[in-house]
Amino acid sequence: MIVNRKAKFEYKFIDTYTAGLVLTGSVVKSIRQAKFSLVDEYCYFEENELWMNNIKLLLKRRELKHLQSELATSAYTIIPYKIFETDKGIFKMEIALARGKKLYDKRDIIKKRDIERELQKKT
Repeated sequence: MIVNRKAKFEYKFIDTYTAGLVLTGSVVKSIRQAKFSLVDEYCYFEENELWMNNIKLLLKRRELKHLQSELATSAYTIIPYKIFETDKGIFKMEIALARGKKLYDKRDIIKKRDIERELQKKT
């Protein structure tokens, strides 16, 4: 399983979807060896299809239309969050419709994390 750990810190997730993947060549090998990174990746539409860095994402038609309308009307982005393998050996990707967090939101998260760590040390 490959997870974009920065995603939850950088973005506020509005909605999540599970998409199938159409992989090509060396991408399959790098995902199987867990040498694939999702950190600076993003998804985009090209001719009514959702793509991410030479990987085609498969979603239902109504989900694609919903995502396209959300991207057109607001300041959202689609980010890849997690790649995992199903029991049948098929790779799937969890993507999120997200909005970027402001700097003060990130500071609040860091402050809460530090407070929790201090409480853990005391007990």
